[in-house]
Amino acid sequence: MQKESVNVVVDINGKWSGNLARYRCYVNDELFTERTWNWTDCHLEEVIPIYADPGRYQIRYELVDPENIKIKLRNFRILNGSATIDQKGNLHITGPCNENT
Repeated sequence: MQKESVNVVVDINGKWSGNLARYRCYVNDELFTERTWNWTDCHLEEVIPIYADPGRYQIRYELVDPENIKIKLRNFRILNGSATIDQKGNLHITGPCNENT
């Protein structure tokens, strides 16, 4: 099977307090990033670059300091690559030859 390159984008809105407000992004059980939120009254467009075999993957976010930050994820979308994603972060990489898999 040939690996595919897919870029997923999600809008993140956050409210935080205290010195550190951290969150982690996972694809399945693999940690992709840990970020410290240090912006006020704004949102991020986070790009998640994935290079993987065609198949199904779950993108999820975890709060490291849940008492310091609240985040809302909106508008999951595919920036480029052969894939689909729903608004719960369920990613399906189809690949150019496996579009109906």
